[in-house]
Order: sequence, then structure tokens, then C-alpha cells
Amino acid sequence: MVRVTIDEMQHDPLKYLHQVEAGETVVIVRSDQAIAELRPIAPQQQLRPFGLCAGEFTVPDDFDAPLPEDILSAFEGK
Repeated sequence: MVRVTIDEMQHDPLKYLHQVEAGETVVIVRSDQAIAELRPIAPQQQLRPFGLCAGEFTVPDDFDAPLPEDILSAFEGK
């Protein structure tokens, strides 16, 4: 983490922006009091590709068939 004063930041802002791009956090201070923090933005997560698990399993034909009464009773706490 780099600490810079407002004057230093105004003198050469690109220098500090390049440091942020490189992964560094820059804290801007006034009278030894931190007033702002510049940090890199976390990389966005990539969406999983469609069909990632294609062919690894099959959905049975009775997937949406009603459950037997004993199992339904167990779910309902009877």
C-alpha cells in the first residue's frame, strides 16, 4: 500500500494510476489522515459456459412423477 499526499497525487496522477493498474493500493492522505483509497477493481467472474456438463448425466423419464405416499409423509413430518 502506497500513501501519497494530495499534492503528490495532483503532480503526477498517471504514476499512481499505473501503480493501481499493476495491483497496488494507493491511499491519499491529507495531514496524515487517510481520505481516499484507490485500488484495482476485482476481475469479473466469467460465466460458466452453456452445456458444461453435457453428456455426463441423464435425467430419468420419471423425474417429475409424483413421489410415493410414504416419502411425502416423511417430508411433511407425519
